[in-house]
Amino acid sequence: MAQQAGGQRPKPRSVPETPEARAYLQDYATLLEAVPFPSMVLDHRWDVVLSNAAFETLFVGVGPHPTAMPGDNFLRFVLFHPDAGTVLGEHESSWCLPMLAHFAAAVERDGHDHELQSIRRDIAQDPIMDAAYRHGLPHWIRAVGERAFAHDGAVRPVLHPDPRWGATDCRVVDETPGTLRELGWTRLTLVLRETRRTSAGTRGARRSVAHLRVVPAPE
Repeated sequence: MAQQAGGQRPKPRSVPETPEARAYLQDYATLLEAVPFPSMVLDHRWDVVLSNAAFETLFVGVGPHPTAMPGDNFLRFVLFHPDAGTVLGEHESSWCLPMLAHFAAAVERDGHDHELQSIRRDIAQDPIMDAAYRHGLPHWIRAVGERAFAHDGAVRPVLHPDPRWGATDCRVVDETPGTLRELGWTRLTLVLRETRRTSAGTRGARRSVAHLRVVPAPE
């Protein structure tokens, strides 16, 4: 993944306070790395606490930016990085608006947080984004309902640099275990949908690796 340019924003990393929590996080990082799909652990500011190699591969073509690299703060990347639309398909409607809705909820809940305040100031510096946040977003939320911008279960388009995936969709799955939740963190995995052209010219989705089996009831 491209590194940040000079003069980058100092970004605090969440660190567990106890040795037990730090040991858990180390083992969880090993687990995360074994996942074949892009996966990340975020704190309440959207700072990326952990991510795996598949996450880095998805954003490998993203250029440097002083404050909005995807591996640092995912919200800042979605809102402010000029390359975000080259990876996140239908960028405004499928990614920006849902993330702005979650940000608005976070501001309402933790408005005193210095990083959330910083993001709000950066939104205010962009007249179009600020108008969307203050005026368009409330109308959009009323129109679509809160469930429509929930992360878990949402299907959103992505443009993967690997041609095996290419322009496809991902399902966002919230996989947050209780221990991470107690730390105030969230794990999100982007389950990519591999598609390919069939001989008839239509797109066919690959068969899922997981299959349901009917287990006979014991007699």
